[in-house]
Amino acid sequence: MNSSLPPHTQPSVDYEALLKQHFGYDSFRGIQRPIIESICSGHDTLGLMPTGGGKSITFQIPALAQEGLCIVITPLIALMKDQVAKLKARGIKAVAIYSGMGRDAIIGNLENCIFGSYKFLYISPERIGTDIFKNKVSKMKVSFIAVDESHCISQWGYDFRPSYLEIARIRELLPGVPVLALTATATPEVVTDIQRQLHFGKENVFRMSFARENLIYVVRETENKEAEMVHILNSVAGSAIVYVRSRDKTKELAKMLTERGISAVHYHAGLGDYDKDQRQQAWTRGDIRVMVATNAFGMGIDKADVRMVIHYEMPDSIEAYFQEAGRAGRDGTPAFAVLLYHHQDQSTLTRRVSDNYPKKDFIRKVYEKLNYYFVIAMGDGAGCRYDFSLEDFCHSYRLPMIQTESALRILTQMGYIRYEEEVDYASRMRFIVQRDELYRQWGETPEQETIVRTLLRLYTGIFTDYAFIDERFVARQCGLEDARVFEVLIRLSRARLISYIPARKTPQITFVLARVDSGKLVFTHELYEDRRESYERRIRAMKLYALSVTECRSQLLLRYFGEMNAPVCGKCDNCRKKLPGGLRMSEREEIAQQIRALLADGQWHTTEELQSVNHPLEKVRTVIGLMTDEEEIIQRDGLICLNEEKEKK
Repeated sequence: MNSSLPPHTQPSVDYEALLKQHFGYDSFRGIQRPIIESICSGHDTLGLMPTGGGKSITFQIPALAQEGLCIVITPLIALMKDQVAKLKARGIKAVAIYSGMGRDAIIGNLENCIFGSYKFLYISPERIGTDIFKNKVSKMKVSFIAVDESHCISQWGYDFRPSYLEIARIRELLPGVPVLALTATATPEVVTDIQRQLHFGKENVFRMSFARENLIYVVRETENKEAEMVHILNSVAGSAIVYVRSRDKTKELAKMLTERGISAVHYHAGLGDYDKDQRQQAWTRGDIRVMVATNAFGMGIDKADVRMVIHYEMPDSIEAYFQEAGRAGRDGTPAFAVLLYHHQDQSTLTRRVSDNYPKKDFIRKVYEKLNYYFVIAMGDGAGCRYDFSLEDFCHSYRLPMIQTESALRILTQMGYIRYEEEVDYASRMRFIVQRDELYRQWGETPEQETIVRTLLRLYTGIFTDYAFIDERFVARQCGLEDARVFEVLIRLSRARLISYIPARKTPQITFVLARVDSGKLVFTHELYEDRRESYERRIRAMKLYALSVTECRSQLLLRYFGEMNAPVCGKCDNCRKKLPGGLRMSEREEIAQQIRALLADGQWHTTEELQSVNHPLEKVRTVIGLMTDEEEIIQRDGLICLNEEKEKK
């Protein structure tokens, strides 16, 4: 029997008091409060908030205001670990479940959720589809489900993940439990699809403008991106992120910048957790100025004073660009989002379509070779799971790596396999000496004794079996840096007091269905042709942004997300360009708007009437000339009229 709690029956709560008590803020920002009130009233709710808009508060406060457990679904394992650690540090009970954890640990955590031991359960979308989770969740007292990065549920989104479709099935196990969906990147089409896929009772969207008034957008065309990047970094002080697309390029550019006297480190998904933590902490503290990274870096970063985000290479969607660029200037002071552009980038973007959507025969070939690779017979393999090396697989069958990885993703979307790039195996340890011997040797340093005592307090059965541990949580309990805990654990391991297996990330392939003949793979129009066409549209939008030399860049971006009447920013490179007559783009648009308003009645007007436009007459005449050249207005015998209105006559 489902024992979820109807949220609307909860007594009235002072949300501001909870905000102050747990997070130290005096008041809510933007649309946080309306979203909180909506979900606490039991309504399915979609919140559209820009990067840095404070999404986590919109589900953390409602969860604290109500009885029961809040289930938070997010694909970002590093982010869920970080949020769980921060909640624990505030005395709020939270736990995370993700791929790579042991079965016993997962079952133990889920049982504790049933018993009411936790307020928050963070879980990856891949885990919610498992039988273990489905069997346990219906016994939990759930207040609501929070779905972070909810655009991932839409096939029209730039980051569609089939595992998100399981959320609708979980809703069937929790009737009456509302859903709070959150995203920072959704077009109008995706907004509609999110609500449909999550089975909203009725449309209920809270929108916060995606405009970032302090963010200055710039596209810099250059023949030498390295030299231009160095010039920009030397011209603008402060912390920076440089985004590239390949792991090798992160290392290459970080080395180049360091040699030019600009402190930099590189970051990508292939680094170990310890290296990632060390580099992120050094950059966050300001010891390192520039982080050169793939898109693996950025989600959940806690650094408000980033003065610049540079895209060394063009992303393949406005959504990705907007989200990554939005990591600059979260402190509200001016910051730059710079895209470096070379004319060859156009053909590079075009090639990505065939790279991301290879031909169907190639996808069939990859499926067939995958079954050979794991020696799976026809009709067998359903549910089988294997560690996977993409490099070895491609080398074994002489397959191109980029297109092969794309084929694996498409096969995942089709439901035949599940390809997970990074299954997170949590750290494990156990003591390999008896208690008496441990007590004789643990006091080598005060730090060591503190860490050992903390491990004994936090984890039971650690002398007889491995326990999954969270070094960050241990560090916070000890009041130490994460790196110090890691170093002590390594030292204890070398001293043969413990057996310690640090966290690792391993790609995996799961065969969801039994093997079929590759010629019988079913390519639905929706999952192949429609998605390829959608991807091509995103590519075209990205090209349009890079090539635009007249339109306000902020307006271009906001229009893509459905904000059709956003004002010109007056700050981007296009707005600051000088036009004939000494005009700036922002002035040109302001004058043009007033002229359009005057001519909106569809009648012919004399040029003298334009003296009512609140700008110098010479500048008004210049704008009239530009609008005439662009065929937006028509001039005849000293009279002017909007072109579209004249055509209607």
